[in-house]
Amino acid sequence: MALKSAALFEKMDPFIKSQGTELVKKINAIYFFEVSKAKGETPEVWTVDLKNGSGSIAKGRVGTADATFTMVDDDMMAMAQGKLNPQQAFMQGKMKIKGNMAAATKFTPDLLPKDAKL
Repeated sequence: MALKSAALFEKMDPFIKSQGTELVKKINAIYFFEVSKAKGETPEVWTVDLKNGSGSIAKGRVGTADATFTMVDDDMMAMAQGKLNPQQAFMQGKMKIKGNMAAATKFTPDLLPKDAKL
């Protein structure tokens, strides 16, 4: 079964294409998102590059991440829909962050598409 968040990352692509140049200037970081259906399962990985060119998103690992977010699909979707605060998710162990914490804090939920039909 496909991850619900796969659609979220697909919707991020046109957003990054339209806003990427400004986002790259502001954020200047590469992120890996490791999202799994359930804890302990092999995650699917997406790269969100807000460091090079006008930004990009790709399935799999591309380049070297400044920060890696690891979480389960339902928590990723709750965060995207504003139902889960990223800081609370981290403190509750629902989201793990590896790498540069300063870079991690620059990626906020307002960078995720707001579409209730996800």
